[in-house]
Amino acid sequence: MAAAILVPMPNVLTVTDLCKTYASGFHALKHVNLQIRRGEILALLGPNGAGKTTLISIVCGIVNPTSGSVAVDGHDIQRDYRAARALIGLVPQELTTDAFESVWNTVSFSRGLFGKPPDPAHVEKVLRELSLWDKKDNKVMTLSGGMKRRLLIAKALSHEPRILFLDEPTAGVDVELRRDMWQLVRRLRDTGVTIILTTHYIEEAEEMADRIGVISKGELILVEDKAELMRKLGRKQLTLQLAQPLTQLPPALDGHDLQLSADRTELTYTYDAQGPRIGIVELLKDLAAAGIRFKDLHTTQSSLEDIFVSLVHREREVTP
Repeated sequence: MAAAILVPMPNVLTVTDLCKTYASGFHALKHVNLQIRRGEILALLGPNGAGKTTLISIVCGIVNPTSGSVAVDGHDIQRDYRAARALIGLVPQELTTDAFESVWNTVSFSRGLFGKPPDPAHVEKVLRELSLWDKKDNKVMTLSGGMKRRLLIAKALSHEPRILFLDEPTAGVDVELRRDMWQLVRRLRDTGVTIILTTHYIEEAEEMADRIGVISKGELILVEDKAELMRKLGRKQLTLQLAQPLTQLPPALDGHDLQLSADRTELTYTYDAQGPRIGIVELLKDLAAAGIRFKDLHTTQSSLEDIFVSLVHREREVTP
């Protein structure tokens, strides 16, 4: 039997050398290059003012770039605007809806804006998936903040886009609603929709994303598969619970990256997750030679939040 040939997923969105400079002289984006695969979830992380929303706004045709290009499934966002924009759904940060209109009419109107014929069955499906069906006749002004957030997603899905941008989709919503939205995003991805989300919630990216992009001061620092990023940049810690408290670390252990806990009952050894394990073996030998016994040990690895903070801090040190 012939071996199966793995075909890489084609890129559905290509950003090439994208720059944006405002009239004030502020460089919001600096030579951003990004390829997004069809059917993936990409989380874009960055501090406030990093350029996340500017990037999304350019791709969605809301803001014009200073230079560079963006292609959406082969359609240039400037030369072939209508075809490109029809493939995109956008859930903005701000709650911008007609407060006096009904939920049903709001979603149906959004569909019509893209030239799509009426499709009550699709609108009903979207509203049901977002737990908005029982609110379909309610005016938008009567909805809670969480329901309004769901409505923004319903509007973005009304014209059946193949790429969905979620700009801080769970900002200001409770934990239960946030997890409901995570489940919805996964279901959309399973139907072939490509998801790009910006978020301040690191656990959101760690929970959902296939790849992580980090942007700082208008520059894309890196884009990596999540697992590979964790493997490359994650550091591990070995924590030893001591059989007897230590008053201080013996000089024989000075060559190891060790920290003694405040209550003197634990030793923590930090090491590179990619590096050889020889350091641990040597540490255990030196501990035995120093007469230090331990009753338990466990390892932990850096979280995505640790990696993100480290990357942005490093970038700030490098960039004046």
